[in-house]
Amino acid sequence: MNPRTWSISELAEEFNITPRTLRFYEDHRIVDPLRDGQKRIYTHRDRTRLKLALRGKRLGLQLSEICSLIGMYEGPGSTQPQLETYLSILTRHKQQLLQQKQDLDQTLSEIDEQEKNCLALLRQIHDPATGA
Repeated sequence: MNPRTWSISELAEEFNITPRTLRFYEDHRIVDPLRDGQKRIYTHRDRTRLKLALRGKRLGLQLSEICSLIGMYEGPGSTQPQLETYLSILTRHKQQLLQQKQDLDQTLSEIDEQEKNCLALLRQIHDPATGA
C-alpha cells in the first residue's frame, strides 16, 4: 500500500494558500517535498508540518519560532520539553498581544476624546446663539 501523497496544487487548494507560499515554506525547510523531475510530491510529514506552520502563522508566531517548534517534534524524546517550550512561546506571545490590545484601547480612547472635542468646536461655530 502506497502512502498518500499530494501535489503542490492539491496542498495549496486544501489549505487555501498559493503554490508560492508552499515554495516559501520549502525554502525555509518546513516542508521538504520529494521530486519527480520538476514535480513536487508532498508526503504526510510535509502536510503535517505545513499545517503546524500555518497554525503558528495564524497565532502570529515568528517564522523562527515556528521552525523551532516544528523542529523539536522531529527529534527523539519526551514531549514534555516540547510542550513546555510551546507553552513558553504561547505565553510570551499572549503577553505581547495583550500589551498591544491595551495600547490600541488607549489610542482608541484618545481618538474618541479628540472626536468629541472636534464635534463640540464645530457645534460652537455653527450655533447661532454664539453669534458665529
